[in-house]
Amino acid sequence: MRVVLDTCILFQALFSSSGASHQIVKMLRNGELELAISVPVFEEYKDVLQRKESLKLFELTKDDVIEVLDFIALAGVGIDVHFLMRPNLRDENDNMFVDLAFASGASYLITKNMRDFKIDNELELGSFEVISPSEFMKKWRVHYG
Repeated sequence: MRVVLDTCILFQALFSSSGASHQIVKMLRNGELELAISVPVFEEYKDVLQRKESLKLFELTKDDVIEVLDFIALAGVGIDVHFLMRPNLRDENDNMFVDLAFASGASYLITKNMRDFKIDNELELGSFEVISPSEFMKKWRVHYG
């Protein structure tokens, strides 16, 4: 199953080894999920996860985070996004995750920022579901666990 992860999922997974976000990253590592990535999304991951404030919260070194990013670059499925949906989300930076989900044929866009993707959205998201990490894990357990 192919998924797109909002940056907040990786952030939470590095911040805490418990919870649904960390479990989702473990599933990626174990090959249970396939992660769609694009250059803009990967650059966003790099920018947010390598900030000094982030490293301090994670209690990790920059090299530790680079290891995680290297894994994502290696294990992720690179997608060239040639058509921009431009759903006009409240946060312009979130549009790239919608574009990637459409272009990659992902089943889910997993985010903790549900409101940013649902409120004032001009686009009907029919080909994939925007879902929280905990809701994703509940669905996963019902169907696969």
